Amino acid sequence: MLIEEKYHACVEGLASFARGIGMTDAVIGLSGGIDSSLVACMCVDAFGAEHVHGYMLPGPYSSEHSLVDAQELALNLGIRAERISIGKPFEAFVDVLGDHCIMARGLAAENTQARCRMTVLMALSNAHGWMMVNTGNKSEAMMGYSTLYGDTAGAYAPIGGLYKTDVFAMSRWVNEEALCKEGRILIPERVLTKPPSAELAPDQRDEDTLGSYDELDRLLIDYCERGMGRSALIAAGYDAAEVDRVKNRVDSYAFKRALEPPFPAIEYGLN
Repeated sequence: MLIEEKYHACVEGLASFARGIGMTDAVIGLSGGIDSSLVACMCVDAFGAEHVHGYMLPGPYSSEHSLVDAQELALNLGIRAERISIGKPFEAFVDVLGDHCIMARGLAAENTQARCRMTVLMALSNAHGWMMVNTGNKSEAMMGYSTLYGDTAGAYAPIGGLYKTDVFAMSRWVNEEALCKEGRILIPERVLTKPPSAELAPDQRDEDTLGSYDELDRLLIDYCERGMGRSALIAAGYDAAEVDRVKNRVDSYAFKRALEPPFPAIEYGLN
């Protein structure tokens, strides 16, 4: 599939799902990152800008430039973006749990921040009758790089079938299309160039945990989409230790993927 075909499949999947459950409006968390930026573009195409409700949800490690990027994206798309800090809710969890587990750092602290964001978005969804749209991609889902009941939440995941390298390629395509048709880009340039980060810990970078997305996606597609086993992957030139690392993570996080929202099927077959 061409990148534009994948984009239209994602938008139509989102729009069709919303129609099927009778939803006319979407609520989305705007992090200033590439995943939520691309999903926001899809939401505008699926629902119309006036029916997309964006929320910036800064936490203790959110960078100011991410908030600026999210606001610029919202202005470009013509959607409203409001700001609700998760600082106080997270501090309340730290206070309550502090005697029972370490909350100053580590996995519990990081996942609790993600779940605070989910709680805010779900409250808005319940209060206004908006459909919460998930912003997760397939690379991170396959590697279990997500938070159960946090960033795995939502009614539908329009980019849930896209690997991260396609998220980047599709975002560039969106900008090229907008530049050609409207003389401007939609997704801020810095969103396309800055290192992806969940911003749940100091100086966090996603590729520090996952490895290079370019290399990871090639391996994931060969293993998950083309069905190549360990021996075939190593024979194809992949490092044995990396094959084992990725394969083990993909296999061990199947339980988490089973709880993620539906997404459009995107083909990654043999070339």
